Amino acid sequence: MLRRTIAALGWVAFALVRAGHAPAQQNPDFPVVETDSVLLRELQGIVQGFDGKVGVYVRHLDSDRGVEIHADSLFPTASLIKVPLLVTLFDRIERGDLSLEGTIAYPDTLTYHYTEATDVVGYMEPGDTLPLSEVAFLMLSVSDNHASLWIQALVGGGSTVNEWLAGHGFRQTRVNSRTPGREAAREAYGWGQMTPREIGELLVMIREGRAVSPAASETMYRMLTSSYWRDVAVSQIPPTVQVASKQGFVSSSRSEVLLVDAPGGDYVLAVATRDQADTRWGPVNEGAELLRSISRAVYRHFNPDDAWRPGAATR
Repeated sequence: MLRRTIAALGWVAFALVRAGHAPAQQNPDFPVVETDSVLLRELQGIVQGFDGKVGVYVRHLDSDRGVEIHADSLFPTASLIKVPLLVTLFDRIERGDLSLEGTIAYPDTLTYHYTEATDVVGYMEPGDTLPLSEVAFLMLSVSDNHASLWIQALVGGGSTVNEWLAGHGFRQTRVNSRTPGREAAREAYGWGQMTPREIGELLVMIREGRAVSPAASETMYRMLTSSYWRDVAVSQIPPTVQVASKQGFVSSSRSEVLLVDAPGGDYVLAVATRDQADTRWGPVNEGAELLRSISRAVYRHFNPDDAWRPGAATR
């Protein structure tokens, strides 16, 4: 017990040193989750032995039953930061500063160190144009990093995104990259930082029409149901069930947030890892397997009468 206590204190101290601030705390404006003891025991069994840090947030929207495992601890967002970017973009559109259907020119000031095969915008030349709606689609659907940095610049930079988040009750989710004053946080967490609870409740805000406006929320939610990356947590949900999702993967972190319109009632699930020992890319990764196992367990728990099971290729 003493060793476990010392180890826990060590993780807290490590987080304080790296991030430069206190551990995240639950926002009292978020719903109180009633612990589902059966699901908690199952997820604790899945998480046990994972070589890294894990955070889980589950809330069944009708009943507020769910599970919290380090739900208010900080984790890297990786590409999950694109959800706050999306919301801030639509806030600027709602204010009349930008037009979703307007055509914009790729700037010659935007640089990024790496272009993935799915980074369509990364192959554009300065001056090439795209409708803003397509740039936003690419940011979400294939998680195009160049498109995302383009949008971050368009909305006024990371500080503008962080102002929106702070103004809407999100205390710890922040953009770090290319954001003045957040260099230490960037060193610790990369592009952005989040808690599982906050990123999950941001998706709920969009789902319930409370992000920017009902019309903006509806458009954003449609965009979030078109992810190309469906082979991890989403793969454990029947294809006939609509899922809004965003994925965020870097070498030592695998994270995913889902809002599932399930037969047994809508639920939100956010799973985040950090400091993984397994940094392999591809389907064989301890973090990816953890996300699949948790997603599968949560869906079955809330939908016990659904006989669908993932195919062998998605197990």
